[in-house]
Amino acid sequence: MDKMTLANSEFFATVEDGIARGKNVTIIPKGNSMMPFIRSGKDSVILSPAGDEIAVGDIVLFKLGGRHILHRIIHVEGDRLTSMGDGNIRGKEHFRRRDVVAVVTGIRRRGRLEFTPPGRGILWRALLPFRRIILGVYRRVKPSDFASL
Repeated sequence: MDKMTLANSEFFATVEDGIARGKNVTIIPKGNSMMPFIRSGKDSVILSPAGDEIAVGDIVLFKLGGRHILHRIIHVEGDRLTSMGDGNIRGKEHFRRRDVVAVVTGIRRRGRLEFTPPGRGILWRALLPFRRIILGVYRRVKPSDFASL
């Protein structure tokens, strides 16, 4: 398959168009903010139109300050949402429901659907005080290191 490089604005305009037409869209996210559950450049996520039922634990694609961000919802208060990346130990984003572009309905690893919400990351969110340690170990000893065992 040939690769094509697009500016983020063009890429996300295409994603938003597909979602607006009610289609599921699959993308390969970049960045480590959702590690270890979504690995940059390796895993893909299935995005679906977001309904009215956005809840704590959902992973959503939203627009904030001209950027598109894929993070987990950690707090909902009416129309106001707060998110944080699973691979982050601090830093939260505050935005409104109207800023949500799509919700993640599946995560693919090695071409197979391995995770389908609702897992909602309940345990991972509870482990926030220990995340620095867990992520440090994960970065040093990746699960791929055990693939040959």
